[in-house]
Amino acid sequence: MAKRRSAAKERKPGRKAPLHPYEADLDRNPANHAPLTPLGFLARAAAVAPRHVAVVHGHVRRSWAETHRRCRQLASALRRRGVRRGDTVALMAPNIPAAYECAFGVPMAGAVLNAMNVRLDAATIAFMIDHGAARVVLVDTEFAPVVAEALKRARRRPLVVDIADPLGPADAGRIGSIEYEDFLASGDPDDEPLAPRDEWDAIALNYTSGTTGNPKGVVYHHRGAYLNAVGNVMVWNLPARPVYLWTLPMFHCNGWCFPWTIAAMLGTNVCLRRVEAGAILDAIAAERVTHFCAAPIVLNMLANAPEATRKGKGRKVEVMTAASAPPAAVIEKMERMGFHVTHVYGLTEVYGPAVVCEWDPAWNDASVEEQARLKARQGVRYPVLEGLMVGDPRTLEPVPSDGETIGEVFMRGHIVMKGYLRNPKATRAAFRGGWFHTGDLGVMHPNGYIELKDRSKDIIISGGENISTIEVEGALYRHPAVLEAAVVARPDETWGETPCAFVALKDGATASAEDIIAFCRTQLARFKCPRSVVFGPLPKTSTGKVQKYVLRERARAL
Repeated sequence: MAKRRSAAKERKPGRKAPLHPYEADLDRNPANHAPLTPLGFLARAAAVAPRHVAVVHGHVRRSWAETHRRCRQLASALRRRGVRRGDTVALMAPNIPAAYECAFGVPMAGAVLNAMNVRLDAATIAFMIDHGAARVVLVDTEFAPVVAEALKRARRRPLVVDIADPLGPADAGRIGSIEYEDFLASGDPDDEPLAPRDEWDAIALNYTSGTTGNPKGVVYHHRGAYLNAVGNVMVWNLPARPVYLWTLPMFHCNGWCFPWTIAAMLGTNVCLRRVEAGAILDAIAAERVTHFCAAPIVLNMLANAPEATRKGKGRKVEVMTAASAPPAAVIEKMERMGFHVTHVYGLTEVYGPAVVCEWDPAWNDASVEEQARLKARQGVRYPVLEGLMVGDPRTLEPVPSDGETIGEVFMRGHIVMKGYLRNPKATRAAFRGGWFHTGDLGVMHPNGYIELKDRSKDIIISGGENISTIEVEGALYRHPAVLEAAVVARPDETWGETPCAFVALKDGATASAEDIIAFCRTQLARFKCPRSVVFGPLPKTSTGKVQKYVLRERARAL
């Protein structure tokens, strides 16, 4: 012991302790470490399945080798026009091949892709161009008028490239200095694309559709894009070479990372410029589609499509749905039509889907109705999401797993955004306490599955009781005459708030407000039932979400 103490005394101050054997001479180097990025999926697809069809769009059919070459050309063309690492390239386009190529070609130039919602107004587009500091804007000619107006309002003067899609409107104007195919030709596919220096490098910028004020710019990194692309494969049991139909907008959370997922699995991307029931069902039959993603509004559209449009579908098709919580009645209809529905949940801030209603074999013997009800739950975390919790929004303590106690849904881990671009205050608030605050309210069931009850701003408090608008909407969808439904709070002098239902009826169907309210009383506790019903089409975003802030304004004005 004396000798040891003596040795300790002789050790020089500040001298580092020896490395552990598992650390000594075992450093990272190019042979054993590379930044995670989904860009490698494209190179692998071109090498492994060069002749396999990668992209279908009308009469256009391109292989993985050709798609890889075009993406490299796009990266080269951007760099030759002065695009540098960290620059933003904006895109305004529907689900067409050029949009798919941008998912790879833009980050292969070291740039960050900002795919914009095609339904945005000129003022919002101008804000995004300036806030994201776009150096280049690629515009499908259908949207030239609104982008032209946005460019007049914007302070920046980016290079504008027109995309003249053969399936687009014939009389569309052009506002750019060069057309996309000519721009592509100015690049050299033999130019070496840029790999990210670090997997934390930004790969995409996605703006949230804020209901007030300017939208927030959500920044994705290469690591998260890679992991969520792989997570999609895992939770959907995605087979090799799937045929994927693009019903989900590629601009929405970068298509939930599926541009990269489909490349990883050597699949075929079937582009769909317009999301219509007939076009979807025709594509499923013609291209033998195996998988597609869609918001519940699209499922509802398919479930209520005329019988004549359903001919030729024949096979079971895998469907992944998210956005607003899907009513169990809609899931049930889709299952009866031969679609197998997987319900996922997420937000722009977590790369799209991050939670999945993982199927429990114990549910196999349940009725179709009960299975649909269980599938309407949001579920458990993706394997690539580190943490998922329902907790008290003030203390961040988990709520009891009783399926009744409402708390806020929190997430943390690999597929949470870097933060909000140029908005440190919002970033700090979103990450307070080491968790991402979703703003969604839900419960935790005893089996560990979460179920959303509402957005924090949508919950109705009537006479001191919380009413879930999702629960009331689920009851409304069970009415045989109801096509679509949404519920918001209406101010009430006695109760503070009461549920107000906005309902769109099926073609040819009739129902009165009294009929709807009476039906709800057979499904719900009396205090949860709508006190007022308004008939007519529902205002929606381009991703199918009902614009409840518009409905709240209408309810207040009643």
